[in-house]
Amino acid sequence: MADDSTLHEPLIAGETDVDTSLRVISRLDSPVEQHGRPTGFIWALTVAAGISGLLFGYDTGVISSTLVSIGSDLSRRPLTTLDKSLITSSTSLFALIASPVTGILADRLGRKRIIIIADILFVLGAVWQAVAQSVWSMILGRSIVGLAVGGASLVVPLYISELSPSAFRGRLVALSILFITIGQMVAYLVGWKLSSTMYGWRWMVGLGSIPAFIQSGLILLLPETPRWLMKAGHVDMARKVLRRVYGAGSNAIIERLLRTINNEILKEEESISVLHAENLPAKIDVDWLQKLRDNWCQLYKVGRNRRALTIACLLQGLQQLCGFNSLMYFSATIFSLVGFDSPTLASLSVAVTNCIFTVAAILLIDSIGRRRILLHSIPVMVLGLLLTAVAFYFLPVATQKTEVLPGSALHTGVWPLLILFSIILYVSSYAIGLGNVPWQQSELFPLSVRAMGSGIATSTNWGTNFIVGLTFLPMMQVLTPVWTFVTYAIVCVFGWFCIYKIYPETRGLGLEEVGELLKDGWGVTRSPGTILGVT
Repeated sequence: MADDSTLHEPLIAGETDVDTSLRVISRLDSPVEQHGRPTGFIWALTVAAGISGLLFGYDTGVISSTLVSIGSDLSRRPLTTLDKSLITSSTSLFALIASPVTGILADRLGRKRIIIIADILFVLGAVWQAVAQSVWSMILGRSIVGLAVGGASLVVPLYISELSPSAFRGRLVALSILFITIGQMVAYLVGWKLSSTMYGWRWMVGLGSIPAFIQSGLILLLPETPRWLMKAGHVDMARKVLRRVYGAGSNAIIERLLRTINNEILKEEESISVLHAENLPAKIDVDWLQKLRDNWCQLYKVGRNRRALTIACLLQGLQQLCGFNSLMYFSATIFSLVGFDSPTLASLSVAVTNCIFTVAAILLIDSIGRRRILLHSIPVMVLGLLLTAVAFYFLPVATQKTEVLPGSALHTGVWPLLILFSIILYVSSYAIGLGNVPWQQSELFPLSVRAMGSGIATSTNWGTNFIVGLTFLPMMQVLTPVWTFVTYAIVCVFGWFCIYKIYPETRGLGLEEVGELLKDGWGVTRSPGTILGVT
């Protein structure tokens, strides 16, 4: 805990914590937040940390081209549908395993060290895949990459969120998502160039080690987040980092922010004391185990934390159950299925669309807000999915009980083009909303449970990602493509209603202020959009 006595002063004499937190419109804010731009230091750390997103996106995109290029190079036989599903979903499964563990380690070791560990795993996994000789060896390499992806996908948005000024937090976290889309686009370009080269797929997966090498060098030059430093008792170090974030002439703002963070730490410790007195058994002798149990109890027994976890898990689960990553993983397979002569090139058009509209999300997320973007973009996703289902209805695809047959659809008519158009429509609306907003999850949690809550929410993402990756091709066979895409549309409609009911607007709020919205309910009617008269 921070021990600087100046940190205990109230922000404004006579003002309650709730008044301070909900003073959304008139609150004094940093000039760099309201009128300026993020400092060069903020841009540098966002780009350096965002390379993890590039790795994540490259891995997601490259598997699409890899699956149609491997041929009989693994285990000396063509890949079956089960092989493809296992190779694809093994990454998601091990990301699921890594996410909650990363949440614990990020509190104990710090955010920066976890990024370095993830880089090491990225390199190891990429090299292992490149030299794999069997299906199971490939699955192992993909699993190692999954551990890296699970850790990086949690800690990078958390790292950027804790370092960013509140006015720019949404777009800077979204910038890390842009790196994911750039990685996917690069993967499709590489796949397109190497797909006809002998053993080209080995180069595809092996090239994923290069950005990890670059990031591991850059990240050593970056600081730890001030909120983690404050929690660890390093007040002076936290103050130095904030000076680099906010620039010269912001000492008053920095001291106010330090007091706010410290007040949150004090309230969390008080909450733990109350839980110990009322509900918890005797203390554990091992200090880190005691802290782990305390944080776990805080997350599940404190109402605002439970509500934050519910919202974060809802958004992360919906991001995957809407079916988007099935298109990323199997887009080349889908376009081959409907008769495109160059399925990898068609997949590239999808990746470019994703990248362009992620840029749009960066520009809009802090001005329009998280909630409004989702409520307006998800209906367009539903339209895209239903149009895809209609196109597949008029474009029969021959299947067997064990295999989907590429190139088995008719090659003529408008229906293959309608499928491409519908998928691009779906991807564009996804990129603006669901592709970005769920990764703002860390802003929902108070400092004491931020890493753990984000870890559980991220594991929800990877758990549902694993389910989608494992079931997409079987669903195409058993339910037919028509009902597969209708199922995803139904999930999106259900998610829209849940978001409408329980997800409050958080744009412009400081990390310490968001929790007050969820203190006595879901906070939808008290969020900034409502205060400003935005419906």
